[in-house]
Amino acid sequence: MEETAADPRRSYLFLQGPIGTFFSNLARRLRGQGHAVHRINFNGGDRLFWRLPGALDFRGTPEQWPGFLAEMLVRGAITDIVLFGDCRPAHRVASQLARRRGIRVHVFEEGYLRPNWVTLEGGGVNRNSLMPRDPEWFKDAAAVLDRWDPGVAVRSNFLRRAAEDVLYNLSTILFSWYFPAYRTHKPWHPLREYAAGARRFPLKPLSRRRNAARLQQILGGGQPYFLFPLQLDADSQIRFHSPFGRMAPAIRKVIDSFARSAPADALLVITEHPLDTGVVPLGRITREYAAAAGLSGRVVFLRGGSPDQLVQGSLGLVTVNSTMGILALTFGIPVTAMGYAIYDMPGLTFQGGLDDFWRRRTPPDAATFDAFRRVVAARTQVNGGFYSSMGLALAVNGAVSRLESAVRDYPVRLPQTGAVADGRPLDLRGQPAQEPDAGSWEGAEAIPE
Repeated sequence: MEETAADPRRSYLFLQGPIGTFFSNLARRLRGQGHAVHRINFNGGDRLFWRLPGALDFRGTPEQWPGFLAEMLVRGAITDIVLFGDCRPAHRVASQLARRRGIRVHVFEEGYLRPNWVTLEGGGVNRNSLMPRDPEWFKDAAAVLDRWDPGVAVRSNFLRRAAEDVLYNLSTILFSWYFPAYRTHKPWHPLREYAAGARRFPLKPLSRRRNAARLQQILGGGQPYFLFPLQLDADSQIRFHSPFGRMAPAIRKVIDSFARSAPADALLVITEHPLDTGVVPLGRITREYAAAAGLSGRVVFLRGGSPDQLVQGSLGLVTVNSTMGILALTFGIPVTAMGYAIYDMPGLTFQGGLDDFWRRRTPPDAATFDAFRRVVAARTQVNGGFYSSMGLALAVNGAVSRLESAVRDYPVRLPQTGAVADGRPLDLRGQPAQEPDAGSWEGAEAIPE
């Protein structure tokens, strides 16, 4: 099924994308370039934002999905699968089946290098990335690349993002009769998320003023501090690519370690993710853990995210695997990652345990980070965004170019080509890549050969 550069016409199958029109816009451009485009919808929200004719609706159960997809791959002569988020149950099944059949999988995600980029990576992202965790490989790969270019500045339109999110989920609810077996990949129903956000909304002005005052106290107080930016509790990077599964165990580990080993004059500043609606009360959980550890006066919880000046002023940043770690590396701030992160390697992050980080932290090597950032941008990033008209236009332009060059840049490596005997792909260094998470959808084990 593998095509060659001399025969560039390809057949793309789009699965679920980011909420909004990005996948529809991208597919329209690919079709205009002469490629075949196919789509499978899983719910009413998918149907709402797909603007091209001929899409198929999958209305079956998880057990029926592998067979439905296998038939579609043959009928559409699919050469490439395009999806957003490789940890969704349907997407994990699709990645397994594609790997067995020599079909490329192109994974979109929020950008590794934010805010001006989105991720488009062949094979998988984060833990499933084909990039090795070897600083010398990055230095060698960067030798042929241009100097770092931060790209065109992209702003996300929050109101647009929120409106599209509401439209998507309302359409999913209204069409649930038509997709009776569909279940969200998130751990809770979207209405629960909206209800939590609505409870917070009246208190937002007061919360912003209180956080601004605390932030100024921290930045101007002269007391040294470490920073721990939280991730969303529903984030696949927490659920699938960390040892914690949820944020609360990670918070407990950091606070307990801080109590044991951090300098006695230091604060621990824990910041809520800016998109957190409070379904899980991480602020209350933080305060309870801090009190239990005897640290009520030394642990500060802030809402609204982590401004750049807060990152730059810290002694070091602790993260599970957030892209905030890359931002800290940009500023030369010491970082330790407790979960799986593409940037967790010698020369970039602290490689000792968390208890040692508080006193023995080391800053990143500037040359290693420069090489890492340029290679990541060249191989996995597209300048643009999902949530503004300008960002969408940039992202579509860059994604079309990246997808059409994938034959050269991301050859499929499977056992029939002599790659590895167990069917795993090779990483970009030629070594067996880590096996992607297979997931646990019922029926996933029944993937057809």
